[in-house]
This record gives sequence, structure tokens and C-alpha cells, in this order.
Amino acid sequence: MFRPLKTHQIVVDVSLGVAFFLIAWPIEQIVTGATGYGAPLQGWLEAVQALLIALVFGAALAVRRLSPGLALGLAWAGAVLQMGFGRPPSFADLAIFAVLYTTAAYGGQRVYWAGFASALVGALVITVYLMAGPVFAGGGLTWQTLPLALVMLVAAAFALGLSWTTGALVRTAVRARENRDAQQRAEAEAAAEQERVRIARDMHDVVAHSLAVVVAQADGARYTLAAAQTGEGDMKTPADPAVATEALATISTTARAALADVRLLLGQLRHRQGDGPQPTLADLEDLYAQVRAAGVQLRVDVDPAPPGEPPAAVQLAVYRILQEAFTNALRHGAPGGPVDVRLAWLPDRVELSVRNPVAPGAAPHGRPGHGLIGMRERAQLAGGRFDASEESGSFAVSASIPIGGTA
Repeated sequence: MFRPLKTHQIVVDVSLGVAFFLIAWPIEQIVTGATGYGAPLQGWLEAVQALLIALVFGAALAVRRLSPGLALGLAWAGAVLQMGFGRPPSFADLAIFAVLYTTAAYGGQRVYWAGFASALVGALVITVYLMAGPVFAGGGLTWQTLPLALVMLVAAAFALGLSWTTGALVRTAVRARENRDAQQRAEAEAAAEQERVRIARDMHDVVAHSLAVVVAQADGARYTLAAAQTGEGDMKTPADPAVATEALATISTTARAALADVRLLLGQLRHRQGDGPQPTLADLEDLYAQVRAAGVQLRVDVDPAPPGEPPAAVQLAVYRILQEAFTNALRHGAPGGPVDVRLAWLPDRVELSVRNPVAPGAAPHGRPGHGLIGMRERAQLAGGRFDASEESGSFAVSASIPIGGTA
């Protein structure tokens, strides 16, 4: 029955209802005195009637958004009181139009159609009351007054129906916007979920390999130290510090790579078996060749070069981001335009950027598509960041992915 509203909305509506009451009450008293049906300044009965009418319509205006059904009931109660007291239409009746608007814009299904029915029935009631009521009665409804009555009926139905129709149009526009936003969110979530599943499948074998290397190197270091402390008699085999140091360094490097891979897996919701070997940095030349074969002027700058063998997760993320960036350049870039690629393998991270000119008249990249969502997911799940922007006729994507080494 009551809609959830913010505090400031309730304050605004109640303030509007109080202000309407303070304006309508004295106007109702003036109308009563002008019609000659009482002396509002001298008699208390007319003043009470004016107070009730203004109070009911003011209350309907105050709760119109909080409870459209209750507001509609109060509006009908005010109209019945007005007709029961034999009073003419006045300023207070303006609240009816606001109530009909909110029944169509914010009411539930029953209130929505109740507002529509009220507009039609209200037009008929107004016509009958004005033609046969105690205020404007001039012999009642006759064949001579029938044309005037029809005009009144059409005018009243148009005025009340216009308020309800305006609310219905607003309701339709709000529903359409909500449905469109929900569809866009669903598409974005579906694309992100699909990308998470694909990344989880890619990482399945990588983590197992990293942990196996850690175990093997740890066992090797332990066996080396154990052999140095054993021997025949009192003689001990001399330990080789270089072997142990190398094993520990390998454990440290592999553990950092495994930690990055585990971070990726923790971001996944499902895990599936991999489909086979995943691309590495060694496959980038083939990727470059494919892009150049498509007629793209590709310019690659790698400075500095990778310090050793980066973690497999980083290699896969770099490969997939570059692959999708090239796809975007082929789809949305200027035909034959240059594509500039920059890779900077720093000690603690890799910085990559791809820039290509935008084709004249191409659709703007303001709304993120599945490709941009996938690249952002790749970078974020690897613990990095991703940016995409269009400026000066070029579209650029950039990413920074931590390697896990010491800065």
C-alpha cells in the first residue's frame, strides 16, 4: 500500500500538502461567502465545511506518491463531502488532477486501473452534479440543456483523462528505461561471467605446474642439505652453496608466479579443464604476423625486454589483451591505418598500450562492449589495471600487470 520513498521526497510532499491546505482553506471560505450559501466569516458551519474540504484534499496531495491508492480514496472522499455540502467546484479540486497523475505513474495494477475508472466516472459525476445539483440547477437536465451537458462531460473527461494519461506515459517511459538498464546489466554480467569461466579454464594447468616446480625444487634443496651432513665415518660431504641458492631462487620465483595464478583462480566462480596449451610470449610473433597479413601497418616497440621468464599468467594476460586490442583495431580502426604497440617489461610489472586511428563515422567506444569487458577482466584478475579511451581521432587501450618480482 505504501511505496518506499526517500526522506527528502516525503518532506517535499508533506510540505506541498500543507502549503496547499493553507492556500485552499481561505479560498474555500471566500467561495462559500460569494455563493450566498452562508457567511464564512460569521458562521462556524461554513468554516468547518471549508476546513474539511481543504484538509482532505491537502492530505490527498501529501500522500499521492507515498500511497497512490490512499490518495485516490481521499480525493473521492473530498469530492463526496464537497457535493454533500452542496458546494461548487473550487481551488481545492486541483488536487484531483495530481492524484490521478500519480495513480497512473506510480500506482500498482489495481490502482492504475482504478485511476482510469475514476477519471471516467468522475467526469460523469461532475456533469450530473453541475447540471442537476443545488448550485447550478436550472430546471435539471432537459433536452434543452443536453448539449451543454455533453460539452461539460467531454471537457471534464478530457481534463481528468489528460492527467491520468500523462501519468501513464511517464510510467511507460520509466518502465522502458528500467528494462533497458536491466538488459544492459544482464548482458555485461553475462559477458563478465563468460570471461571468468574462460580464464579459469586457461589457468587450470598453469597453477598445477607452478606448484609441482615448487615441490620439486624444495625436495632438491632438502636432499642437497641432507647429503652435506651425511657421509662415511666422520667425513661429511661438502655442501655446494650454489646449488642450494639456485634451488631457493627457483622456489621464490615460481612461488610468486603461483601466487599470481592462485589470485586469478580465487576470482573465478567455476573451474573447468583446460583445452590444451595456452599462448605465451613466444606466440606473439605469430599474432603479429596474422595482424600484418590482414593489411594492418603494425609497429611494435618492446623496451625494455622481459627480464627472464615472466609468470605464465602474465604471459597469457598480455597475449589475450593484445589479441583483443588487435581485433578492435581491425573492426573499428581506419582501414590500413597504423597500429602502435608498446611493451615495457619493468622489474615489477609490464606496461602495454595499443593505439590505432578510428575510422571516420565509426560508432563511438563510449559503451563498453564484450571485448573491453574481457580485457578489463583479464587485467583485474591478474591484479593489474586496464584503461580504454578515445581522443584526437585515435583509440588507445593500456594495461599494467604486476609480474611479482622485486621492484
